[in-house]
Amino acid sequence: MGTEGWRDQRRERRVRKGNGEPLPPLRWWQVATRSLFQIHLSDPGTTMAASYTVDVNHLGDRDDGAVRARLYRDGRLLALSSLPTRFPVPGGHIEVAVGTFGVRRCHFVAVTGDVRQLTPLPDSAEGRRARLAAERPGLSRAIGTTSTLVVLAGVGLAAPQLLEGITAIPPIGQAVGAFELAIEIPLVVNIAAGVATVAGSIERALRLRSNWLDDLAN
Repeated sequence: MGTEGWRDQRRERRVRKGNGEPLPPLRWWQVATRSLFQIHLSDPGTTMAASYTVDVNHLGDRDDGAVRARLYRDGRLLALSSLPTRFPVPGGHIEVAVGTFGVRRCHFVAVTGDVRQLTPLPDSAEGRRARLAAERPGLSRAIGTTSTLVVLAGVGLAAPQLLEGITAIPPIGQAVGAFELAIEIPLVVNIAAGVATVAGSIERALRLRSNWLDDLAN
């Protein structure tokens, strides 16, 4: 079995059966902390369709603080899992993964290999961002481009400082040589750049575009 197959099996083993409890409504104060995505799927060989909703509370569960994904079928809890995970569903599976700033992946992968991103619920932060993209595509592209440029600038600022810190460790510095910045970056610049980079990464996460670059930049 290849690495991907072993990883997929591991993720599927995390899935636990749900107890059928109803999907909690999204309250206005949860917009920044809950992500909800939905897809309609039909059972193979039938015309019967069901609504599948993925709910991720980024603050974690009350009992242990762990961030989990919950899968609801027609508004009832079907399964839950730690992340990243794969939920088996009719015709394929739903892959869910999160990063530092939000959901990185919430896609339906069909047995045929076709991949489709789930649709964010309209009242969620991701849904509001998607609505902006639909209603104001020009503005949406400008915001998206700006956020990506900000994150890339953050990488350019953070990477040399990270390298300097790593090579300051005696064994590493002795092995590869110490790296020193040509100029000292003022604290106020680092703070301002950090705030801007976080904002850019959050915006990218709302479009499920965040990746390792966002983690490095921040």
